Amino acid sequence: MRDPYEILGVPKSASAEDIKQSYRKLAKKLHPDLNPGNKKAEQSFKEVSAAYDLLSDPEKKARFDRGEIDASGAERQQPFYKAYAEGDEGARYRRFDGDESPFADDLFADLFRGGPGGGRQTFRMRGADVSYTLEVDFLEAANGITRRVTLADGKTLDVTIPAGTEDGQTLRLKGQGQPGLGGAPAGDAFIEIHIRPHPFFTRTGNDIHVELPVSLAEAVLGGSVNLPTIDGKVALKIPAGSNSGTVLRLKGKGVLNQATRQRGDQLVKLKVVLPDQIDPELKEFVERWSKTHSHDPRSKAGFS
Repeated sequence: MRDPYEILGVPKSASAEDIKQSYRKLAKKLHPDLNPGNKKAEQSFKEVSAAYDLLSDPEKKARFDRGEIDASGAERQQPFYKAYAEGDEGARYRRFDGDESPFADDLFADLFRGGPGGGRQTFRMRGADVSYTLEVDFLEAANGITRRVTLADGKTLDVTIPAGTEDGQTLRLKGQGQPGLGGAPAGDAFIEIHIRPHPFFTRTGNDIHVELPVSLAEAVLGGSVNLPTIDGKVALKIPAGSNSGTVLRLKGKGVLNQATRQRGDQLVKLKVVLPDQIDPELKEFVERWSKTHSHDPRSKAGFS
């Protein structure tokens, strides 16, 4: 994988907000929904998502900058604790072969030394908990998905991300932490979920917000347009005489509330967009219309 800073087009000194804005801009340009059938755009979108996955996580970003992990997030060096984890059934630990610490050797010897008379005793200790972060796409968190993660010991585990999962929510995987000693139970794994921003959806509580561009004709005359939702596209009726800022509500098209099992709504804010180049015929009509119709939108808003 290429350098994530290069992929997102930001310098190493870029702030978290700069990284997020660059991702949103590229994601909106390359998103598969906006480039159907374009394999090159799809691959570029995956690269951009992977780069944002790494750089948006402060811990991963710091470790990458220090050279501890590569651009894919893989370790560049073996974690310290693994050097000790090769004893027999947790009864003893392997010594370092190089520059080892006598203190560490004495510490482990004290923990597992036999009792009075040299008799062997079993030391029981619950395994340590472990923590991970996992980045998922906006729609994956909204609709739910199963993702495979690799744990510290190399074991893979399928993790179910429930529909409606929120950014920062932590999932607990019981017994998936470090193994216990002397027959004690293993610790737990805690996975903190981080959600990548979507090119045009945002979430407030269980409601989905989207700004929908509409043409002048659609705003004046009304009509039916295709609207993206987290479930797919639906036909949305634009009322005649709609204005920029008009909000339409789609009941039950939001995110699932995990507690109530009810879904929120999707709120659609209309934005009237004029053509890039004004047609002479349209310009002539507006000039003619304005001479016989008085309309001051600022007075209603209190500007005059």
